[in-house]
Amino acid sequence: MKNINPTTTSAWEKLNEHYNNARFFDMKNLFAQDQSRAQAFTIAWEDFMVDFSKNIITQETKNLLTDLANEVSLKEAIEDYFEGEKINKTEDRSVLHTALRADKDEQITVEGKNIVPEIFQVKKKISVFCDAIISGERKGFSGKAITDVVNIGIGGSDLGPVMVTEALKYYKNHLNIHFISNVDGDHVFEIVKNLNPETTIFVVVSKSFTTQETLINATKVRYWFLNKTQLESVSGHFVAVSSNISKVQEFGISSEDVFPMWDWVGGRFSLWSAVGLTISLSIGFSNFEKLLAGAKSMDDHFRQTEFEKNIPVQMALISIWYNNFFKTETEAIIPYTQYLHRFPAYLQQAVMESNGKSVDRNGEKVSYETGNIIWGEPGTNSQHAFFQLIHQGTKVIPADFIGFINPLHGDQDQHDILMANFFAQTEALLSGKTSKEVGEELKKSVVSQAFLIPFKVFEGNKPTTSILIDKLTPNSLGKLVALYEHKIFVQGVIWNIFSFDQWGVELGKELAGNILKHLNVINSNELQKSTASLVDHYKKRR
Repeated sequence: MKNINPTTTSAWEKLNEHYNNARFFDMKNLFAQDQSRAQAFTIAWEDFMVDFSKNIITQETKNLLTDLANEVSLKEAIEDYFEGEKINKTEDRSVLHTALRADKDEQITVEGKNIVPEIFQVKKKISVFCDAIISGERKGFSGKAITDVVNIGIGGSDLGPVMVTEALKYYKNHLNIHFISNVDGDHVFEIVKNLNPETTIFVVVSKSFTTQETLINATKVRYWFLNKTQLESVSGHFVAVSSNISKVQEFGISSEDVFPMWDWVGGRFSLWSAVGLTISLSIGFSNFEKLLAGAKSMDDHFRQTEFEKNIPVQMALISIWYNNFFKTETEAIIPYTQYLHRFPAYLQQAVMESNGKSVDRNGEKVSYETGNIIWGEPGTNSQHAFFQLIHQGTKVIPADFIGFINPLHGDQDQHDILMANFFAQTEALLSGKTSKEVGEELKKSVVSQAFLIPFKVFEGNKPTTSILIDKLTPNSLGKLVALYEHKIFVQGVIWNIFSFDQWGVELGKELAGNILKHLNVINSNELQKSTASLVDHYKKRR
């Protein structure tokens, strides 16, 4: 990919000039001036409808943002991304999670080898294994059918499978799914205390099989398991998702129960790979394939559609408009379904670990904002929590509202109430409430109108993007996740940063190993003074 500082482009300069006027735009006036605004700023694609009209943008804004995308050669970067070019330069790797949802007859080459046949071999292995567990054909050491699955991983090896299994709980089978991620021992014991080792399998997910938290937790669980059974039973109840076969075998897992990973799949984009084994166990392999097919549809849309009608591109460009020109810094993700309650947390890692960078692709310190702070909770819960800040606080917080037209359990009446709140909140954030409207409402109030009016005024003009999807299915969820993956990619290209490394997570891990040694010695003088004080207090009180 080309290394282009976005602030040196002609489009960036014009966007700065445009912003001097745009920051005074009132969206209600924009709607009044253009009766077709809602249609003009909406993209309908398959079972998705994405409405950008409640954003502080005009057609000129869109044109200038598209010019920016063209000036940084976004189209060429997208092709490099899909074709397996080593765009992760600092680790000398391709970035090919998109290949995991490719069609069987595609050819995607890494170092001269078509990787698609190997991907489908692993898919076949996942399918056979999951069918055997779900059907009861593969049993535990005592001959009983498996009832519980425990996924042991951290980061993308946890957040992806957790998010998807929660999102698709409506489609789950009889297996009980559990997750161990935090190195907190209390977390581990809470998960295993009610499990039966005879009917539980453990999926240990670590590409290198050296991830500290995962290995500590897996070893602790193995110890718990051996306290209740025999050593030879380990291989029948533990499986691994890893590329380090020798380490896996040392742990006691049979090589036949290892599901491979590849270095061209980053952890936070790995749920489409064998990391999705727990997903497939939860909802069945056929539904897992539908998840992949949905992502593939979004891949094709992203790769083939002109920028003007390209949903991920438009979402990324509008996000850059707010982050770099309005200086908004944060974005809220508000799914109007409880099934997606882990989606904001999933996106926190995907977005913030990818684009939380302050050095550009030339190795130089950037002079502009990168990354976004991602947060959110499902509606309507969030309306009774942090929406006060969005409505009447001092910060502009762009928000994505995600809703589904059809409920899964068929209760249309209650679903209408949920969606009425969705539509009402985006309308309220747009329109607000004037002092005149408040005054009319307060005519019968026993409290002085003059006193109450400023407290009940809503400025409005708060930007939102509405994503309406026909129904929450494995296929539509695949599209939604891939949409945000591609949004992340586009932003990284424009910001001229490497989105697919994560050196920022390494330093803390290195220091933790050093500090652990000091927890078992008398003298902590080698540590930084404040840290030494904390460590000494901890040692005295434990």
